[in-house]
Amino acid sequence: MGVYKIKDIEVLVGIKAHTLRIWEQRYGILVPERTETKIRFYTDEELVYLLNVRILLDNGLKISKISALNPEEIRKNVAEIKLNTPAGASQEKLILALVEMDEFLFNQTLDEIIKNSSLEHAFKDCLIPFFDRIGVMWLTNSINPAQEHFISNLIRQKIVSEINHLPVPDRNSPVVMLYLPEHEWHEIGILFYQYLLRVKGVFTIYLGQSLPYDSLLIAIEKVCPDILLTSWLTAVEEHYVKSYFKQLRAAQPNLTILAGGAQIGIYKDVVSPYAITVQSSEALMELITAPHLQFSPGQQ
Repeated sequence: MGVYKIKDIEVLVGIKAHTLRIWEQRYGILVPERTETKIRFYTDEELVYLLNVRILLDNGLKISKISALNPEEIRKNVAEIKLNTPAGASQEKLILALVEMDEFLFNQTLDEIIKNSSLEHAFKDCLIPFFDRIGVMWLTNSINPAQEHFISNLIRQKIVSEINHLPVPDRNSPVVMLYLPEHEWHEIGILFYQYLLRVKGVFTIYLGQSLPYDSLLIAIEKVCPDILLTSWLTAVEEHYVKSYFKQLRAAQPNLTILAGGAQIGIYKDVVSPYAITVQSSEALMELITAPHLQFSPGQQ
């Protein structure tokens, strides 16, 4: 069972702590338990309740009316909103889908966001903030690996589905090879890069998760890509990062190597002599699609 402080609830639900205290006093909405030092804490059930309250608020109900509803009435109202206004309160719906492991709600919400914009905008404007909220839940031990795997696989399936709807580009320059190093299993970011490149008509070869170094070199020799793109999220030691890219550069002195992800950001100074560090999807697309751009190690 998750246990949340009021500041955690503020981030996850998007309602100020001050407002929550006023609701507690004025309307009797959730009287949370307190620690011995009088600090409020909330349970999973109370988080779900407040997420539902936020959905109702975003769809025009007043807090005074919501406070008068019993739990069954709240569930009924939210169920109608889920079906009839999918685009509303998207962040709250995604969190709710995570907590309750509700595949239908997650897919419905994300499909509507993509329909009204694109996968690119859905990823940047919705999924990245969603990941930030998941980070809060990890820090509070409020979600378990099963829930995280559940939601990550749904996102992965959605990106793969969108890629599959795109035509395979003609093989022209540049040819981009994408992969994750042997220790890395966090695939969503590199899959999103694959999608962005395919949308732009860039020919890509996707090698996936945890690719052994020797297999990477064999693939490079066989395919002869113009650009190699990798992403590092899992924590590693600085000496390992430096050794990996130094060895790769020595083996492939003329290959353009692009590297992104949280660990590359942390170790940017040790990576940049051997590869171009990529800080965002916008920077990646500018690098790859710029005509006649000359790449060199250390370029940012």
